[in-house]
Amino acid sequence: MITAAAQARYPLTQGVNPWLVTVSVMLPTFMEILDTAIASVALPYIAGSLSASNSEATWVLTSYLVANAVILPASNWFARRFGRKRFLLICVTIFTVASFFCGAAPSLGVILLARVLQGAGGGALQPLSQSILLESFPVAKRSMSMAAYGLGIVLAPVLGPTLGGWLTDTFSWRYAFYINIPVGLLAVILITRFVHDPPYIRNAKVGPFDNIGFGLLCVWTGCLQIILDKGQEDDWFGAAWVRWAVTALVLALIGWIWHSWTHPKGLVDLHILKNRNFRTGCILITMLGMCIYITIAILPLYYQEILGYTAFTAGIVVFPRGVGSFIGSPVIGFLGSRIDNRKLLCAGFLGFAVCALIFGKVDLNTGPYTLLIPITLTGFALSFVFVPMATMMMATISNREMGNATGLSNMLRNIGGSVGISMATTALIRRAALHQTEIGAHITPSTAVFQQKSALIAAYLAHRLGPAAGRPGSLGLLYGLMEQQSALMAYVDVFRWTALLAFVCAAAAWLFKKPKKPAAPPPGMH
Repeated sequence: MITAAAQARYPLTQGVNPWLVTVSVMLPTFMEILDTAIASVALPYIAGSLSASNSEATWVLTSYLVANAVILPASNWFARRFGRKRFLLICVTIFTVASFFCGAAPSLGVILLARVLQGAGGGALQPLSQSILLESFPVAKRSMSMAAYGLGIVLAPVLGPTLGGWLTDTFSWRYAFYINIPVGLLAVILITRFVHDPPYIRNAKVGPFDNIGFGLLCVWTGCLQIILDKGQEDDWFGAAWVRWAVTALVLALIGWIWHSWTHPKGLVDLHILKNRNFRTGCILITMLGMCIYITIAILPLYYQEILGYTAFTAGIVVFPRGVGSFIGSPVIGFLGSRIDNRKLLCAGFLGFAVCALIFGKVDLNTGPYTLLIPITLTGFALSFVFVPMATMMMATISNREMGNATGLSNMLRNIGGSVGISMATTALIRRAALHQTEIGAHITPSTAVFQQKSALIAAYLAHRLGPAAGRPGSLGLLYGLMEQQSALMAYVDVFRWTALLAFVCAAAAWLFKKPKKPAAPPPGMH
């Protein structure tokens, strides 16, 4: 029973301390983001256990992302139709139950079905949590609350590879999913106890479900994810099915935009893009998704594929990014209401870009501690990106529009991340092939250096393995070194391109319109 004193002290949360609400809504969001990172580490083990190829196992990620992206913009309608608290509880429950079936799956088909259900449950967790959090704090304290929320958003992808590698190596890949069960149960208890719907949600009257808009959304997001995941394998537009899929994507996307713009009660209200700050934020958050997911996905791969680290060790090496975020979150929470957020946002992107340039100087002699400082600074810089962007993006968005805005912007961030990972993966493959060709053009059997190195290696191998293994072994080792060097150069290219994109984002940050009262800007989602 909420007392009158508590109600008077915390009117926005109906008598509940807003920091308890923060913990309640951060927990399921953290669980959802963490699970995505953990699953990516466990893919090779899932493929081996379920007698699937690595290519087939990637559908474990794709099926989740498709369901996740579809539900994101629809979350506002479901929240108003069933109540935000009730819908959040339903999503957490679905996600938790689906996690159990993912871990217990006896075949690839079962785990794919479970991942679709898991994506459907997890898709709405972030926009719902953000909407609840934004309305739980007065305007003057929102920067600090968003800093705490941003800490969870940044830490989850960092902890995921480390935790996933440890669970998979120590127990089984199935525990990468089972770990969600106790977290989900705790989230249900906290949400039930501390989260309440505001009057405008409880009394909301919503129209019928937008079947056409939802159908078009399913088509274009589904085509996009399939193309991004499988396009490289079939040489992109060299395959007829890719051309047909792109055609379907473009037609469905145009139809969805036209329908959402003209339909008075569509699933997504695109008229919110008339808001300059929100429109600018949508562009930036898409590019941010590309930047952050490229580094999160590519940097551990560099340590594993180039330097030969295990997944667990690579996760430990990139863990300092979380330390940087932990340090940066309270700092940005303090500065957010005192300094022009455009300056903070620009500084965050510039810091990220400089760190990406440092990553672009890696070589085969890079050790576990070589990139310790830039990795830590990356996390610190991202703290200066998330919160100011949220603040500026939602500065002029009303509470009634918050659900629609958070769903749309979260979808764009996920799409940006998917596009970024796909572009980076394609660039790694094709740039490595290009660099290998360039290196090979300068290495011929008649080259003096080649003959000298080959003879030394052949002599060593002949002494160890026998005369017959000397010459073939030396050529194989030299070719392996050329492949390793070519792959390294490809990683350098990707890191430098990511830095360039971050510099563009730093300049674009000044497209935001300065709020009338910079001392207390109302922040929003990221």
